[in-house]
Amino acid sequence: MTPTARRVRRRTRAPAPRIAGPATPRSPSERAAQLRELAHAGPVADLGPFLVALNDPVAGVRETAAVGLGVLRDPRAGSMLSAALSDPEPAVRAAAVEALGAIGRRENRPALERCLDDPEAKVRERTGRALARSGTARSVPALRAHTSDPAPEVRWAVAAALGHIGTEEALHALEGQLADPFDRVRREAILGLGRPRGNARMARIRSHLHDPARRVRAAAAVIAGRHRDRASVAPLLELLAGRETWEKPSVLVALGRIGDRKAVPALQECAHHAAPWVRVCAVHALGEMRAPEGAPVARELVGDPVGSVRGAAAIALGTIGTIDDTTLLRRLLDDPHPWPRRGAAYALGLLGAVAAAPRLREALADPSAEVRLAAVWALGRLGDDGAWDALVRLLRQCRPGEGATPEVADGALATDADTRLFDATVQALGRLSGSAADPVVRRALADARARLTEEELDRRARLPLPEVAVEREPPTVRALFETAMSRAADDEEP
Repeated sequence: MTPTARRVRRRTRAPAPRIAGPATPRSPSERAAQLRELAHAGPVADLGPFLVALNDPVAGVRETAAVGLGVLRDPRAGSMLSAALSDPEPAVRAAAVEALGAIGRRENRPALERCLDDPEAKVRERTGRALARSGTARSVPALRAHTSDPAPEVRWAVAAALGHIGTEEALHALEGQLADPFDRVRREAILGLGRPRGNARMARIRSHLHDPARRVRAAAAVIAGRHRDRASVAPLLELLAGRETWEKPSVLVALGRIGDRKAVPALQECAHHAAPWVRVCAVHALGEMRAPEGAPVARELVGDPVGSVRGAAAIALGTIGTIDDTTLLRRLLDDPHPWPRRGAAYALGLLGAVAAAPRLREALADPSAEVRLAAVWALGRLGDDGAWDALVRLLRQCRPGEGATPEVADGALATDADTRLFDATVQALGRLSGSAADPVVRRALADARARLTEEELDRRARLPLPEVAVEREPPTVRALFETAMSRAADDEEP
């Protein structure tokens, strides 16, 4: 064969066939992408790829492996991540700390607590945040030692952890952080100290209504409202009279919860503020205070150009309006914005407007899930037996999502409405007087209950807005079913 022929044959020779199988990523970015894909695919039987990646020569790949193990929250990863806490790269150690906090096993806490002494502030800060999720009373001494850490972000994370742990020793350490020069630390200390009921530290928290930092003043207002602290009304009214718009919403909400009628004139004035979010909070406070003198303001704001203000005014009419507001509220069910439709449905239920039940049944087909949720609650509150057929269809269609997160689309309401719609429908069927005896309703309730796991039945119900109360915890989903099904058994008896 001539040399020319040999060169031509060499160029035209077919490539050797490749053996099928998973390709091994060659570049660091490919290796990291494969780890992310594995983590987000869900639980894995073999953590071997992550163990290999934690020893990768490229720090970015090791960090991705630690992050992925945190996403998986697999308890088997504890020893791997504990070893990664000694990685030379701070970013890898920080990711390992965060992953251990997400896993939250008791045996991992000593290793986490040791990371509070890491030379890198980023790692110490992540450790504080991790202990805020998984720390216990045993973590308090280690956290207390870092309440004076030189890095303000570390002191902030330590304050968050102490507040979530909430033991007397932790709260005592938090009191010292009320004087921290960093305003985020003082804010976190106030929120932590305000968590226990019957708070004996309210006087110290109240003093921070005059704090130079507005975020600290806002936090103190939140706690004053949570504890319905009447001694805070005067300083709260002083804040409301100030020029700072940013803190007015938290002050208004606090005054509404405290319920002192001396605040009504100031709330009425704020209901005409230029900022729509201030108007929303002002009319909400008037409704929560159940101040009938605020009803004219609420009726006026039903015509506000901003949809969220119209919605808040509608809900307020449910507590401070009268049955004569039914016509006005029924018109709002045709509003182009979902907030007013939702608010009108809740208000009609709160007012006991039985005549509006047929229109509320139509709202069960509203394009907004939040409006449908409000209509379900209102029909249950009204005891409208004419709604049982539509409610049964809803119960069969919706299923609570696992770990549902609120979403916002095209300016719509933030919602986890699939879960809350399911819970509210069970509650509403349990409130209807005659329909529970119907075999279709009993069968629908039994089928819906059978679809849930024991864990889902034991979770706290996510109920609509009027059912949420500061004073009590919501019932479990199991309790909702028991109420509805026992009602069915009672109605079935001759």
